[in-house]
Amino acid sequence: MSEKNTGPVAVRPGQEHFVAPLEETPLAAVDAVDESAPGGGLFTDAWKQLRKRPIFIVSCLIILVLVVVSLFPSWFTSTDPRFVDLAVALQGPSAAHPLGVTRGGTDVYARLIYGARASVSVGILTTLMVVVFGGVVGALAGFFGGWLDALLSRVADIFFALPLILGAIVLLQTLKSRNVLTVALTLALFGWPQVARIMRSAVLQVRSAEYVTAAKSLGLSRMATLVRHVVPNSLGPVIVVATISLGTFIAAEATLSFLSLGLPPNIVSWGGDISNARATLRTDPMILLWPSIGLSLTVLSFLMLGDALRDALDPKGRTR
Repeated sequence: MSEKNTGPVAVRPGQEHFVAPLEETPLAAVDAVDESAPGGGLFTDAWKQLRKRPIFIVSCLIILVLVVVSLFPSWFTSTDPRFVDLAVALQGPSAAHPLGVTRGGTDVYARLIYGARASVSVGILTTLMVVVFGGVVGALAGFFGGWLDALLSRVADIFFALPLILGAIVLLQTLKSRNVLTVALTLALFGWPQVARIMRSAVLQVRSAEYVTAAKSLGLSRMATLVRHVVPNSLGPVIVVATISLGTFIAAEATLSFLSLGLPPNIVSWGGDISNARATLRTDPMILLWPSIGLSLTVLSFLMLGDALRDALDPKGRTR
């Protein structure tokens, strides 16, 4: 009668290769993840796609040049854009004035360079305000829901119903003094609902994910879960909308300055120069052409960048 063998398996010499050793594997080792293994998230995969797209590279180069020109305009011209010399008014391109002289006797090239600072500053400030305020409102409304979602959504609907330019015109007319900050605040006041809606929709999709449920099960508070897990995974659509909106806000500032309701005349801006060049449109159209090219190229570069980011950060649009 054979007895049940509960000990180790006996192996005769020369047959070690027929029997695999029996080892107890710890339970923790089953779920262990090799942290050194290569892996990538949404933004890593997006970067791999973006760096191969010419539209992304070209738009980034244009934006980089614009940022450098805005921060250091003195590197590109030593002429004061506000210096007036009526003796050379409406003079064509020359060595002293590469792009000619305006009707007011100021250098067109100097005003083109310094005008980038005001337009880009208003666009960046407005976008930052819109992303911060609209992102917070959208994240709170989408994650907590209930009465808070209903309240914040109705407030956003009220501002969303007001056209951006029309609302800015009405509000700016009531201000005694205008500068870059006041114009940016005005545009942000009527521009945040779109970002809030996008953020809310993204949070609604992310909050039911398994890792969010696991974070709550481990005792993480709702606010900590929102900040650490939900918001970082909801930023893709917001980044795309913010990039496109930046170009929109630059065009909105130029529109307000064109209507003499944006930046004051003492601040050099492309919108103001386009407005001033209307008087010489038939006789000297080039004075109008240069700030228009600068404005169009800036807006186009941000629109191209937003389009490239949208294709890269949209998982549904990827080719598997």
